[in-house]
Amino acid sequence: MADNRFEQVDEPAEDAMTLVLGREGEKQYGIVQCPRAATGGRLPKDFSSGELPLKDAIRSAVKLANDFKVALVVLDPDGLWQPEWGQLYRYEDEPAADEG
Repeated sequence: MADNRFEQVDEPAEDAMTLVLGREGEKQYGIVQCPRAATGGRLPKDFSSGELPLKDAIRSAVKLANDFKVALVVLDPDGLWQPEWGQLYRYEDEPAADEG
């Protein structure tokens, strides 16, 4: 999975699937969220997985994003992201197309 790139966001996206990473004490978890609108109506209602172990949440989010052909973004306020899962970047840090 290390070749994948994921945009880091500060709030769940309206037009993409969001992988929310969180922590409660020692417990780390992920939640997969997808608004119905992001799938072009292929989901009957907004989707939220509930808390899952981190690796399960990441695998589920990637699979669902591929199945529904929607973008996947990551909300990681606690800095839980691991480099072996792929590259996490922020949109504003990306060079403009004409900057090469």
